[in-house]
Amino acid sequence: MLELFIGLVVTSLVGYFIIKEYKPTGVLLTAGVLLLLIAGLLGRNLLPDSVASTGNFVTDALEYVKYTLRYRGGGLGMQIMLLCGFATYMTRIGANTMVVKQFSKPLAGIKSPYVLLVAAYIVACLMSLAVSSAAGLGVLLMATLFPMMTAMGISRPAATAVCASPAALILSPTSGDVVLAAEKSGLPLDVFAVQTVLPVSVCAIIAMAAAGYFWNKYLDKRQNTPMERVDISQIETTAPAFYAVLPFLPIIGVFLFNGRTIPGLKLDIYTIVVLSVTIGALIDFAVNRFDGRKTLENMESCYQGMADAFKGVVMLLVAAGTFAQGLMAVGAIDSLLGFADAAGAGGIALMLLLAGLTMAAAIATGSGNAPFYAFVELAPALAAKMGVNPAFLVIPMLQASNLGRTMSPVSGVVVATAGMAGISTMEVVKRTSVPVLVGLTTVIVGTLVLVPMTV
Repeated sequence: MLELFIGLVVTSLVGYFIIKEYKPTGVLLTAGVLLLLIAGLLGRNLLPDSVASTGNFVTDALEYVKYTLRYRGGGLGMQIMLLCGFATYMTRIGANTMVVKQFSKPLAGIKSPYVLLVAAYIVACLMSLAVSSAAGLGVLLMATLFPMMTAMGISRPAATAVCASPAALILSPTSGDVVLAAEKSGLPLDVFAVQTVLPVSVCAIIAMAAAGYFWNKYLDKRQNTPMERVDISQIETTAPAFYAVLPFLPIIGVFLFNGRTIPGLKLDIYTIVVLSVTIGALIDFAVNRFDGRKTLENMESCYQGMADAFKGVVMLLVAAGTFAQGLMAVGAIDSLLGFADAAGAGGIALMLLLAGLTMAAAIATGSGNAPFYAFVELAPALAAKMGVNPAFLVIPMLQASNLGRTMSPVSGVVVATAGMAGISTMEVVKRTSVPVLVGLTTVIVGTLVLVPMTV
């Protein structure tokens, strides 16, 4: 109980200071290191198994910050920096402006930006089939769809929420989470993924799209959020019309180089973005009549965009990762697991309890995978003890972990998209909160309707 109390107190303080508009990077990093030090005083292990201890819990806390800098900077951080650099470069050469100009023409007849918002959300959800990483997909959408959405009259917070939330519900039947969930449910992967998870996900996506329409419309009106639809006639750019294709090169690459479209040729997102920048530079070089000086000057914007992303986004991810590790190291998550294990409620109540605990852990840690992987281990034993179908417990847990991540101010996808949009993480969470709760309610109702409670 002490560990859970400590976690709740520190988490509440973090929320308080972020709401008071303290710099979130410093707040999260300070709270994370504090939790790690408290864990050390309690005699708990601060570091993951893959990180060797320094021999002292004080320096172990700093060792974890170093580890997170290397892990985040070289993995997701580098992906974010590349995509931000690419987006900045596309703006510099006029490609993003041309996208707005070209796409505004066919969409000009749609007067409501909220209808466009729903359409953009559906497209973003379909993109999750190709990009499995929630943060990676969010950054990719911010670099491509975000400029177009804001130019079409969608407010910046609403457009950011669209980019932050498409991975809130799992569509891919080959996702690692789905594979594990099928195993714990005792069902073949195709039956579990296609006949149970997919219908529930589709219903929840439709419900979330409708909720997003009304919720964002309400918030924009209440907060008097600036919404400026661009007048096509006022858009001035010297870039050729075909430049409108260039910002979508990473998305095209994701589908083209997935190992199936072109058998044997599979590229990760890092290589795809580097290839996209290279293609853009070569085209820009030719369009500028082989003026090498101008081409290289334009390329400088890409490097500057990467630097800005490290300062504004990657360091925030490092801080959020440290905070999440602190919560786990101090034992707050283990305490939540203890509550679930001791539950003696009926089948429906047990399902609601497990889904609620999984979502709470996902919100607190900002991770969609870790809480689910931890809690799903309980499902088979609890299901056998209560005479409940394991899938009846697992499906809401599976979706709740991803939904919870989407409304966590410390999750990678929320931090990354908020940083790129230049708004607070709490503003993004405010925008995603109601659609996420509607989505969770739909998942629970869908599970009650489609999944038998007993085998």
